[in-house]
Amino acid sequence: MRKSLPQFTDADILSRRTEKNATDSSKPYAFLVEQERSASGEIGNVVTLFLTNRECPFRCLMCDLWKNTLDQTVQPGEIPQQIQFALSQLPDAKSAREIKLYNSGNFFDRKAIPVEDYAEIASLVRGFEKVIVENHPLLCTDDCLTFRDLIAPAQLEVAIGLETCHPELLKVLNKKMNLDDFERACDFLNRNGIQTRVFLLLKPPFLSEAEGIDWTLRSMQYAFDQGVGCCSIIPTRGGNGMMELLEKQGDFSPPLGSSIESVLELGLSLKRGRVFVDLWDADRFFPCGHCRDSRVDRLYQMNLTQSVLPEIVCEACSK
Repeated sequence: MRKSLPQFTDADILSRRTEKNATDSSKPYAFLVEQERSASGEIGNVVTLFLTNRECPFRCLMCDLWKNTLDQTVQPGEIPQQIQFALSQLPDAKSAREIKLYNSGNFFDRKAIPVEDYAEIASLVRGFEKVIVENHPLLCTDDCLTFRDLIAPAQLEVAIGLETCHPELLKVLNKKMNLDDFERACDFLNRNGIQTRVFLLLKPPFLSEAEGIDWTLRSMQYAFDQGVGCCSIIPTRGGNGMMELLEKQGDFSPPLGSSIESVLELGLSLKRGRVFVDLWDADRFFPCGHCRDSRVDRLYQMNLTQSVLPEIVCEACSK
């Protein structure tokens, strides 16, 4: 890692942006049913909705989620309408025990999800065993408790973008939070019966390949120390303009596929909680056409089984 790290402002990050994608406030911009291993060890269907709402106010260095957001707050009633629409289009939703209401930002940002919609949203998701939302530590307020009570008997879980426990790098990522903020949020949620999971970046900017693995493992340990039940590892990608600039300057490169494999293996070996690796667009990290599919499938199966499976040995790429 460089001895001195630059600091980036919101203006720096905004200056590298391209146009947003066209979105419709009456529909989520994406929705699907996927399989995930639950905290109880069962593999089941999970409904995942990517709600269309106002852009997140935090300008994180690596984020590209703003591409599918609005410039204004949705009207009351539109978020429940989005949820109703998605559930009507997903026949497998009826067999799912959990639902993720992801909104490209923070569920408890009142300019993103109107608080007056909480009760109607709760009526739509109360039948699931668990409701998972994403939120920034600084927005873990009493609104979380209000929504927790409204969805009962469903369990509320809050997913937090910790990204890394490296204090200096956290500043570089422009997260507008520090580790004290994260610890306070975890303590507040844990004390109030709300479960937590975190998103962690594998090899954010300014880290070497070995440092990327090391700091992701440290961040997992740190998160589990705070009572987090699940860590989701996201290989850092380009795509938002700022990351392309850093790559051009030699300050960023995506992680190797072998690093993704190592981090999941090491994380599962901790046996402290569930560890998943995000497999969206995973093919790009495995250039060898002979073993690519086998390697991605191995990671998928490890996500589901939460156990380390035998290595893939490929004569073509000598790995």
